[in-house]
Amino acid sequence: MRRLYLEAVLRQPVEFFDASAPSSQATTFRVISTISDDADTIQDFLAEKLPNVLANMTLFFGGLAVAFVFAWHLALAGLPFTLLFVVPSVVLGKRLAAAAGEARAAYEEAGGVAEQAVSSIRTVASYRGERQTLERFGRALSRSTALGIKQGLIKGAVIGSMGVIYAVWSFLSWIGSILVIHFHAPGGHVFVASICIVLAGMSIMMALPNLRYFVDAATAAARMREMIDKLQPLEAGGKKGATKENIRGQIVFRNVHFSYPSRPDTRVLDGVNLTIAEGATVGLVGGSGSGKSTIISLLQRFYSPDSGEILLDGHDIGALNAEWLRSQIGLVSQEPVLFATSIRENILFGNETASLKQIVAAAKMANAHDFITKLPHGYETNVGQFGTQLSGGQKQRIAIARALIRDPKILLLDEATSALDSESERAVQEALDRASMGRTTVVVAHRLSTIRKADMIAVLDAGRVVERGTHDELVGMGAGAGGVYARMAQLQKASVARPEERQRVVEVESVEIMSVPSDFHPSPVPSFQSIERSANMEEDEPAGHDTVRGRKPSQLRLLKMNRPEWKQAVLGCAGAIVFGAVLPLYSYSLGSLPEVYFLGDDHLIRSKTRLYSLVFFGIAIVCITANIVQHYNFAVMGERLTERIRGQMLAKILSFEVGWFDADENSSAAVSARLATQATKVRSLVGDRMCLLVQAGANATLGFSLALAVSWRLAIVMVAMQPLIIASFYFKKVLMTSMSKKAKKAQVQGSQLAGEAVVNHRTITAFSSQRRMLRLYEAAQEGPRKDNQVQSCRLMARGLITPTHLFQVFFMLMTMGRVIADAGSLTSDLAKGGDAVRAVLDTLDRQPLITDNGADDEVSKEIKGEIEFRNVHFSYPTRPEVAVLDGFSLEIGAGKTVALVGPSGSGKSTVIALIERFYDVQKGTVLIDGRDIRGYSLAHLRSHIALVSQEPTLFSGTIRDNIAYGDEHATEEEVTNAAMLANAHEFISGMEGGYDARVGERGAQLSGGQRQRIALARAILKNAKVLLLDEATSALDTVSERLVQDAIDRMLQGRTCVVVAHRLSTVQKSDVIAVVKNGKVVERGRHGELIAAGRGGMYYNLIKLQHGRSPGLSPM
Repeated sequence: MRRLYLEAVLRQPVEFFDASAPSSQATTFRVISTISDDADTIQDFLAEKLPNVLANMTLFFGGLAVAFVFAWHLALAGLPFTLLFVVPSVVLGKRLAAAAGEARAAYEEAGGVAEQAVSSIRTVASYRGERQTLERFGRALSRSTALGIKQGLIKGAVIGSMGVIYAVWSFLSWIGSILVIHFHAPGGHVFVASICIVLAGMSIMMALPNLRYFVDAATAAARMREMIDKLQPLEAGGKKGATKENIRGQIVFRNVHFSYPSRPDTRVLDGVNLTIAEGATVGLVGGSGSGKSTIISLLQRFYSPDSGEILLDGHDIGALNAEWLRSQIGLVSQEPVLFATSIRENILFGNETASLKQIVAAAKMANAHDFITKLPHGYETNVGQFGTQLSGGQKQRIAIARALIRDPKILLLDEATSALDSESERAVQEALDRASMGRTTVVVAHRLSTIRKADMIAVLDAGRVVERGTHDELVGMGAGAGGVYARMAQLQKASVARPEERQRVVEVESVEIMSVPSDFHPSPVPSFQSIERSANMEEDEPAGHDTVRGRKPSQLRLLKMNRPEWKQAVLGCAGAIVFGAVLPLYSYSLGSLPEVYFLGDDHLIRSKTRLYSLVFFGIAIVCITANIVQHYNFAVMGERLTERIRGQMLAKILSFEVGWFDADENSSAAVSARLATQATKVRSLVGDRMCLLVQAGANATLGFSLALAVSWRLAIVMVAMQPLIIASFYFKKVLMTSMSKKAKKAQVQGSQLAGEAVVNHRTITAFSSQRRMLRLYEAAQEGPRKDNQVQSCRLMARGLITPTHLFQVFFMLMTMGRVIADAGSLTSDLAKGGDAVRAVLDTLDRQPLITDNGADDEVSKEIKGEIEFRNVHFSYPTRPEVAVLDGFSLEIGAGKTVALVGPSGSGKSTVIALIERFYDVQKGTVLIDGRDIRGYSLAHLRSHIALVSQEPTLFSGTIRDNIAYGDEHATEEEVTNAAMLANAHEFISGMEGGYDARVGERGAQLSGGQRQRIALARAILKNAKVLLLDEATSALDTVSERLVQDAIDRMLQGRTCVVVAHRLSTVQKSDVIAVVKNGKVVERGRHGELIAAGRGGMYYNLIKLQHGRSPGLSPM
C-alpha cells in the first residue's frame, strides 16, 4: 500500500503540487506522515487488532447460535436487546472517526511547520526563527490537542455504551425466571443459553475496544485511498499519446496564453509567438517573472496552455506521449536537484540503461569527473539529502551530466551555469556548447555573456516576446530609441566595469586558460557533524558520550512530564479501577444465577432474579459512567503529554548544531516522521495502554480476592495456570522488540525517499524517473514481519465445593484471564512505546555540540563587526582527512566589505558557516571584535548577522510572514521599505493579495528571482551589523541585479559585509577581495591592485576566464 501511495504521488501532474494550503495533499510533511504513520497504523490493525476482532466476532455469532438451540424463546427475546449496544457504538463511531480526521489534519499543519524548519535549519538558525517556529508549531498543536481530547470523550461514550450488554442481562435473568416458572423450561437449558449469550456479549465487548484502532486504520486508509484512487498505471500512462520515430527538434509557440492553475487571475504568458529552428540555440532573457521558466515548463508538458498551441516538428505536443516527449529532452534547472543516493545513481536518473563508461563520459563533458574521482568513494559517494554533501557548483555539474547522458534531441538550460565559479563556468559552457551542436537548445539566462553565441535571442516582457534576433542585431537596436536587450546589455556591461578606478579596456589576443586545480577540497556545505560523538535518535546507532544509551525507558520520568495533569490521572485511574471491578462483580452475579433456577420455590426464584436484574442494571450504569470518566481524563493526559513532548522535542532539535542535520538519519523527512510517530506511541502508554493496565490490575485484584473468598481450593488451581499466559506474552514481547529495529530503519529510509519525491517532483517528472524512485523505495522497504484446563470436576465430586461456587469462581477467573490476556496482547504496543520513550528521552537528553557554554554575559553588547580568522583549520567531521580550510587567515575591518572568490569547493561558503557558528573550528580562532566567537551567546551573535544564501529559503505562508521572519514585531511600513530596497515591492504589489499572497511550500509559487528578492528583503529588515551574501544576486536578471546591487551598496554603509561570489562583476567595489584556493587565502587586495598583478595573479586569470578577455583593456 505504501508503494501504491508513493506511485500515485509520483504520477500526479506538476500542477497538483502547486497547492499552497497547509492542508494540501501535496505538502512534503503530508506525504511523509501518510507513508510512515498512516501505513504503520493500517499495518498494526491488520496484523494484530483485526485477528482479535474476528475471533471475538466469531465467538459472538457462535454463542448466539448455541443459545437458539438450547432455549430459542430466551435467545429470541434477548437478541434485539443484545444488539442494542451496537447502535450507540455505530452512531458515536462516526463522530469518533470525524474527530480523528480533524485531529490528524490539525497535526499535519503542525508537522508541516516542523518539516520546513528542519529542512531550512540554516535559515532558521541564522534569523533566530526558533521561537517563531515553535509558536506556530504550538498553535497548530493546541488545535490538535483540543480535538484529541474531544476524541477521547467520544471514545469513552463508545466503549461505555457496551454497558448496554449488562442491561440486557438484567432483562435476560428476568425472562429466564419466567421461562422456568411458567413454561417449565429446564433450568440447565435456560442457563446454557444464558451462558452463550453472556459469552457472545463478552466477546463483542472485547472486540469493541479495538474500535479505536479500526477507526484510526479506516481514517488512515481513506487518506491513502484518496491518493491511490487517482493513480493511473505507469503502463497506461506510458501508452497515451503518439510517439515519433525521429524528431528534428523544431519548436513553434503560436499565440500561447497561460496562467498557473493556482493563480488563474495572473497571466504569465500573454500571446507568445516564437519559432525555434531545429538544431538552433535560442536564448530567453527578460526580467524575473516575465515567463522564461514557464516556457521551459510548457515544453515539458508540466502544464498545458490555456489557449494557443505548442508544436514539435509540426505536431501539437499535447497529442504526443508525455513520457516519450520528456525522454527527448535534457533539463538542467536553475537550482540543481539531487537525490539522497550515490553520484552514479543520480547521473543514471538521466538514462537508467547507461553503462559506467557512459556515466564517466557525461561527467567529463560536464567538468565533473575530476572532482568526483577525488572524493573518498568516487562515483559511489552518497550526496546526502538534497545533495548537501556537495557544493553548489558540484551539484550543478552533476545535474548537467545527468542531462547529457540521455543524449537528448532538445536541451533545456535554465541558468545552468549560474552556480559555477569562473573556471568551472568556462569549462562547462564549452561543454554545453559542444553538447548543443546538432541539438535544439533553449537557454534561460540572466547573464547575457552565456548566450552571446545563440542563433537567436528572444526578449520577454510581461509574458510576450518583445524583441528577437542575434546578439549583434539586438544590441544594434540601441542606436535608435534603444531596445530592451540593448539596455540590459549596457547595464550588465556597466556592472562589469564598475570599479571605482575605471580602466580602459582593450581587446587583446586570447591567453591560455587556467587549468582546474589538481587538489580537490570538497563541499562548502558540510556533511553531518560528528556522528561518532553526536548521538542521533536511532536505537541501533552506537552510543555517544552525550547521550544515555542502553538504559531502560524511564516510565517514572514520563509520568513526571505528565505531572500538571495529576488530577486527570487520579480521576482516570479511579474510572479505570471502577470499570475493572465491573467484570468480577458481573461474573460473581452471573455465577450465582444458575442456583436461582433450581430453587423450586417460585416466589424465591422471582425475588432472587429481581435482585440480580437490578444488580446487572446498576453495573450497566457504572460501566457507561466509568468509561466516560476514564477515557476523557486519560485523553487529557495523553494529548497534553503528546503536545508537551512534541514541543520539547522540536525545541531541542532546533537547538542542535547545524551539522547534526546533515546526517541522512536526521534529515527533515526522518525527523518529521519521528515527531509524528514517537510522540503518538508514547501517548498510547499514558492513554489506552495505561487505561487497560489499570483496569487489568483492578480486575485481577478483585477477581482473585473474590475467587479465594468463595472457593480457595479451585481458585488456587486456576491461578496456578496464569504464569503460563504471562510467560507466553513475555516471549512475544521479546520477539517484537528484536524484530522492530530493521523495520524502523527501513521506514526511515522510505520516509526520506518519499519526502524527496515531493520536493523534487519536477525533476522526477522531467526525467520520467517514477519507476526508478519506486524501485529505490521498494529496496528500502525489504525486511521481515509478525493457547485451558479443567480439574474442578474432581473437587466437586469430593464435595469440597458446591456447583454455585464452581460457577462463581470459574466465571470470575475466566473473565479475569481474558482481561489479563487482553492486557498481555498489548506487549507489542508496550515494546513499541518503550522504544519510543527511549528515543524521545535520548533526544531530550542530547547536548548540542555547539552551545552557549562559556559565553560571557558582558559580551552581550553591540557588535561593531570586526572579524578575524587566525590560522583556522577546519574539516567536516565525516571527512576529517580532507582539509577544507588549511591555515586560513583573514582580517575584515568593521564596516568594510570583503569578497571571497575562488573555485568551487575552495572553502568560501565554509567561511560564512563559521562566522554564523554553524560549526566550530578544529584549530585556530575566529574572532569578532577581538573576542573568540565562542564567547558570544548564539542568540546574541546571530542577532547581529544577516545571511542571504545562494539558494533562497522561503517558508509556507504569506510574503509578509517571510520578510518579517525572525522579527515578529516588524511594522507594515518596515516590511514595505525592506521590499522596496530589495526591488521586490513592485512585483509583490502586482500579485493577487499583495503582501498577503501565499508563497507555497518552499516558495513554489514564486520565480527564482522573486524568491531571492524576498530573501534579501528579509535580510534588509534584520538591520544587522554583519551581512553575509552567498551569491545573493545569482538568480536575478540583469535589470533586477543592478537595482538590487545598488540597494545592497546602500545597505553596506556602516556594516561589515562578507560576499561569496562567482560573478566577479558584483565584487569589484569591495574594500578587499580575498582569493581562496585549497582552503587558504592566496591573494588579497582591491580590484585594481589584484588586476595590476598581471597574468601571474589568480584573480587576474579568473577575470579573464569570466569575460573572455584580459582585464584592464577595452574592446575595440
